[in-house]
Amino acid sequence: MLSLHGCNFTSLKSNFLNLKGFTLIELMVSVSITSILSCIAIPNFNDFITKMRVDNEISTLNRLLFLARNTAINSSKVVTICPLNNALKCTNNWQQELSVFIDDNANGIYEPTLKEHLLKVKTSIKKGDKLHYALGRTNIMFAPTGHLSGWGKNGTFRYCPKNSQEHNRAIRLATSGRLYQSVDKNHDGIDELRTGGKIRCRN
Repeated sequence: MLSLHGCNFTSLKSNFLNLKGFTLIELMVSVSITSILSCIAIPNFNDFITKMRVDNEISTLNRLLFLARNTAINSSKVVTICPLNNALKCTNNWQQELSVFIDDNANGIYEPTLKEHLLKVKTSIKKGDKLHYALGRTNIMFAPTGHLSGWGKNGTFRYCPKNSQEHNRAIRLATSGRLYQSVDKNHDGIDELRTGGKIRCRN
């Protein structure tokens, strides 16, 4: 038996010959199991990502509305939140950037030449998702009292992610200026409006 420095070459050769790789059947079983687990995990992960996106948008919008209301109270001035067009006039395209600004003359137009101050800008929502406010309304104005001012009055924001109606969420804005986020009242995993109705966005 040949050995060198304590190494048993006969034993090493025997161990090497006994080593085996995956058989074709074992490989096919492994691939099948991996495919099944992927089919289960990927949809759940996408569902989780969608829910996180909606929750983040609702939280950001909620903070934006709080900022507008608190600034109106603390500054004793009218504060407007709305989507602005290129002429810096409020529109009803709520899915685009939302701007919060001091609106001294309460006309729904951001006029920096009159020293109106831009407070905050929220980026537009993800393409394919929907965000609606009360039909036809182009702005939300907070009076120095914190109440809603102008013709806009109360309304509801509705956020609907693309192809995921079960994750629709909403924020109700009362005439008093108070905010109410939608909740899952009946514990079915889907948020409802304060009235108990379903949250739907317009086409």
